Amino acid sequence: MMNDSIGEAIIKKNILIVDDHPFIIEGYKNGITRYNPNEFEFSISQAIDCKSAYEIITNPETTAFDIAFLDISMPTYEEKGLHSGEDLAKLLMEFMPNCKIILLTMYTEELKIKNIIDTINPNGLVIKNDLTFDELLFGFDKVIKNEIYYSQSIQKMLDLAQQDAIEIDLFDKQILFHISKGTKTLDIPQYVPISLEAIEKRKLSLKKLLDVQDQSDIELVREAKNKGLLF
Repeated sequence: MMNDSIGEAIIKKNILIVDDHPFIIEGYKNGITRYNPNEFEFSISQAIDCKSAYEIITNPETTAFDIAFLDISMPTYEEKGLHSGEDLAKLLMEFMPNCKIILLTMYTEELKIKNIIDTINPNGLVIKNDLTFDELLFGFDKVIKNEIYYSQSIQKMLDLAQQDAIEIDLFDKQILFHISKGTKTLDIPQYVPISLEAIEKRKLSLKKLLDVQDQSDIELVREAKNKGLLF
């Protein structure tokens, strides 16, 4: 039977922080080292650009990291094709596939944020303006517990995008595609296996769904492109 005075063993975690602002690195370090000190011991490595991060990550003597904080915007390493924290995330996924990745950014554009999530699918994604000391600890706690953490601005953005999302089926997409290519409605049944009457009804429904004001096909195509239904 274990003696209660011995307690549980300390869990050791290796952390990587990459940011080109040394004072930000120090802020992260201060937050991380105060996280549950009775349970965890952290070994923290740091880098200030893509080159120094590459040298750490690819060094065979480097112990695999458990969690990495990567700023998205930082000095590049052209020789190795590393231009951002996203590229470093991909490098980490190759060399240390079990490392949890937290990306930090000043970007607030919805398309950019969605692209980061689609291509990297990080364990954490933080807009720097959201970050306070408490928020850093909250996000770190979620990631260390195998949960996904998005900072407040990102979560709000994704929630709004979900509310605004428009779902259409394959036939609707095919109809929009052929209209955009200049195909006359009368000819669309040659390409889409439904009746002309069904196509007319779907066009009317699409115009209502997309709030097409003048009911023209040109405006329908324009609105479909604006909503990301046509490219």
